[in-house]
Amino acid sequence: MAYAIKTEIRDPEAKNFVFTAQKTMYGGKRIAEGDTIFLFASENEGGRGLIARGIVTSAEAIAKVPGIARQTPLVNVSVNRTATARRQLGRKDLKPFDDWRDGRSETELNFKFYRQATDKIVGISDETAAFLDGYFRPNAPTQAAE
Repeated sequence: MAYAIKTEIRDPEAKNFVFTAQKTMYGGKRIAEGDTIFLFASENEGGRGLIARGIVTSAEAIAKVPGIARQTPLVNVSVNRTATARRQLGRKDLKPFDDWRDGRSETELNFKFYRQATDKIVGISDETAAFLDGYFRPNAPTQAAE
């Protein structure tokens, strides 16, 4: 399984990233060393959306606080960049894809990242990972907007 993270990224050109105490949703808590992850610089923090693809070099779950009934799982994750996005993909590009049952990769990303605007790590489908890979190769085919 591949993952995507939307969070504040202070240095979008960095070769290595460390993300601490990140919320997880939609299977994000299962992230592990060796997994592929797509990095989105949060527009809420001045970012521009998809910036890089990387490999997780470490992932560590943070223990839940005793006595609190409902807690979102948190993880610390380190990532090495493997590629830089060649085209833009952010909130404004994904916002039109809001038919939650259409099966499109754009819709999956819009739903998981922007329906609830908090920063987070999410699990993504193989189809969506392949779609995002198209943003890293020159002249690669991608799904066309309808």
